[in-house]
Amino acid sequence: MLNKLHEKYHKGQLTLRDYLAAHRTILANDRTWLGNIRTSLAIFVTGVSFMKFFDHQVLQIIGIIFIPIGVLNVVHGFWKYKKRRHLIQSIEKNNDLEKHFDE
Repeated sequence: MLNKLHEKYHKGQLTLRDYLAAHRTILANDRTWLGNIRTSLAIFVTGVSFMKFFDHQVLQIIGIIFIPIGVLNVVHGFWKYKKRRHLIQSIEKNNDLEKHFDE
């Protein structure tokens, strides 16, 4: 995806502002995905810790609930990442911004 942006920029098809905006958008999507992984891991580890280190029944139940929430969060984050990545590639390929803002 970035190679196409580099080619368009060097051919004069993109202004510097458009070129940098495209890079910021791609990096923001990656940063959001990494933040989602970090949050999911924290939720998962909290659940495992509650189950492992506490004997209180309520904390055990909270731990059992946190583990699948962490797994579901990472799956949902990956799905959103792929969806945004596909949208970015589609916009970059078609150069049709108005069509995608209506969705």
